[in-house]
Amino acid sequence: MRFEDLVQFIERDMRMAHVYQPVMLRELLDRGGRASRKDIARALLNEDRSQLDYYSEITRNMVGRVLTNRQVVKRDGANYELLGYEKLTPLQVQEVKNACDRKLAEYVAKRGDLIWEHRRRSTGYVSGTLRYEVLKSAKFRCELCGIPADERALEVDHIKPRNKGGKDEISNLQALCYSCNAMKRDRDDTDFRAVRAAYTSLEPRCPFCSTTKESTLLENSLAFVIKDNHPVTDWHVLVVPKRHVVDYFELGTAEARACHQLVSEARALLLGQDKSILGFNVGINDGAVAGQTVMHCHIHLIPRRAGDSPNPRGGVRCVIPGKADYTTISFSH
Repeated sequence: MRFEDLVQFIERDMRMAHVYQPVMLRELLDRGGRASRKDIARALLNEDRSQLDYYSEITRNMVGRVLTNRQVVKRDGANYELLGYEKLTPLQVQEVKNACDRKLAEYVAKRGDLIWEHRRRSTGYVSGTLRYEVLKSAKFRCELCGIPADERALEVDHIKPRNKGGKDEISNLQALCYSCNAMKRDRDDTDFRAVRAAYTSLEPRCPFCSTTKESTLLENSLAFVIKDNHPVTDWHVLVVPKRHVVDYFELGTAEARACHQLVSEARALLLGQDKSILGFNVGINDGAVAGQTVMHCHIHLIPRRAGDSPNPRGGVRCVIPGKADYTTISFSH
């Protein structure tokens, strides 16, 4: 292929479903036009964020912690330092490296391919089309902890492990982040898709469960924002989880994160709509004795403006009469 044709292919004709093509071509160029399958695989591995994230967690929670506890290394933020390195001569450094190589060779000779079996079982090839369908069905979130794909790389997990007869079928696949998948391993066949199904649990008689798209100001996969039907101030809005859940403390981690994200987004929206807004009250009525009237968890975001209350001091403390003004309260230590 001529130079001009190669550049045209890359810049105009290459259709990418992943990073693979340019990485392979770059590796071939770096190696004089010829590379082995393993060389190309290593290059792809260097670009795989999920692998980098996985082994970063291994470093922090396993090997780094063990060596730190044994006082062989010390941790400084995201960096590690070998204690006493500055006292080693170049010859001693090489001797320590040789000792590491011998220890590694002994372990590999003893365990062989079993060392990496857990990774093979969890990351065996699943077609791109099937992988996309699994992630799309999970709304690109881990089906255990709920973290989105843009925060932590997701893996397609076999609910019933391959080594126990599990099939590469969408009914046996779920999306887990690399951390949850590593903790699950291949001894567990828990189906976390029930967690995802719970997110769609609705109560027919609940006014929030029957909210229409037309009345929704903002939303994400797990929550939405609507105007309060009985506003305390103009642009008083509610952030509501999509799942019918009464108690704020029953929210899952993903749902709570989704609600808090929308609180911030709604604040930005309201500030853009009304320049007179100078502050906010954010509150949750949790339980009838706390004033909750609609038994579906919701967060109030109440805009505040200069002069909307004769004495705004105390804010949410006003829920109990006489407790807003605390100027006479003394605090002892």
